[in-house]
Amino acid sequence: MFNTENYKFWFITGSQFLYGPEVLDKVEADAKDIVDKLNESGNLPYPVEFKLVATTSENIAGVMKEANYDDSVAGVITWMHTFSPAKNWIRGTQLLQKPLLHFATQYLEELPYDDIDFDYMNANQSAHGDREYAFINARLQLNNKIVYGHWADEEVQTKIGKWMDVAVAYNESFKIKVASFADKMRNVAVTDGDKIEAQIKFGWRVDYWAMGDLVEAVNNVSEEDIDAKYEELQKVYDFVVGDNSPEKFEHSVKYQIREYFGLKHFMDEHGYTAFTDNFEDLYGLEQLPGLASQLLMAEGYGFAGEGDWKTAALDRLMKIMSHNKHTVFMEDYTLDLRKGHEAILGSHMLEVDPTIASDKPRVEVHPLDIGDKADPARLVFTGMEGDAVDATLADYGDEFKLMSYDVRGNKPEAEMPLLPVAKQLWTPKQGLRDGSVGWLTLGGGHHTVLSFDIDSEQLSDLSKMFGLTYVDIKD
Repeated sequence: MFNTENYKFWFITGSQFLYGPEVLDKVEADAKDIVDKLNESGNLPYPVEFKLVATTSENIAGVMKEANYDDSVAGVITWMHTFSPAKNWIRGTQLLQKPLLHFATQYLEELPYDDIDFDYMNANQSAHGDREYAFINARLQLNNKIVYGHWADEEVQTKIGKWMDVAVAYNESFKIKVASFADKMRNVAVTDGDKIEAQIKFGWRVDYWAMGDLVEAVNNVSEEDIDAKYEELQKVYDFVVGDNSPEKFEHSVKYQIREYFGLKHFMDEHGYTAFTDNFEDLYGLEQLPGLASQLLMAEGYGFAGEGDWKTAALDRLMKIMSHNKHTVFMEDYTLDLRKGHEAILGSHMLEVDPTIASDKPRVEVHPLDIGDKADPARLVFTGMEGDAVDATLADYGDEFKLMSYDVRGNKPEAEMPLLPVAKQLWTPKQGLRDGSVGWLTLGGGHHTVLSFDIDSEQLSDLSKMFGLTYVDIKD
């Protein structure tokens, strides 16, 4: 489901001819050494490739155009080893259509007090070059990232790595296709939006498909595939028959597996990486996809319920950023308002991603009070503890806005034996009241993507790449 391992980042070093060829040779040697050490660090999720020492407007423009047309290049990292006249960078920077990181670093970590002379000063002018280069980027109103610090510092490398994940997600965003089975939930406002504007801005293609198209795919799944998957799931999850007859339990689980394969085969055949359905329109299906959707999300497909294509695409996008780690479709459901216990209980009817499970998920079959269909199988589990970010995308008519707040994920204080769904508690770090008032004031939706692997800085970086308004509620 994920095919991002083939991306790489080009490393371009800025310099000039002022100090002669020997200095340029040293600049290139230092840059290649930095690239080698970064790749050896194990802190970068994608490789860095030294490209050239850029000294003229012509070779800068040429390499930027080359980066645009090389699909394996997810972004460009620039470093000013010496003073690089920034006029040389104007045309090339204007042409660049990939994410840009200005790496403000220096080859040596400390001043060589005993040996420093003007030859050293001339050949190590990163502090000088950074300011010249940063000025032109600011003048061009670029939404580039700046990472500052010594290249060997693990914290600095981690920052670069997190930006790389965002840059890859930006590139992959233009490949996201959402299959919308039926339209959105009737009379709901926040899940609506402008699909054309979303495709222009984010590259997301959202296609409507009638339920009959999905039902045909579901009905064509082979019994052999269903039986094999059933045996596989028994090894991964606990099967809890509960109050059901063994025959009913097995039929319900196997029907969810049928839906899983039907959805998967349909999406893979047509190139979709995310999907949404609607419990108000299940014509031709026995059950609302529950376990089926959970299994697909665990593999990396984006999803949101009730026809919410925006959140389905955002789910897929953030899964790419997180390498599908601990990043899930979520919904605000109900509250604990007691002093000292303030929390939001997040869940959904059935479809919560098991990548945040803190215990072994259980396959259970229970009635569902909406949708007017047979009792669906689903995974039941408890969510995680830890720091997370909760994000939503809203269409305000004149613009999209991405908003989020930092939260603390918690487990329920007690068992909930009568609520057989996946459960995740969280509390905004600025407090439930202040966080919720900020969210409500901005009109933030009830569907979100909750991630224990992404932070708000990455969401800010992503928004800058798209030229998207981003609101961090804590600010």
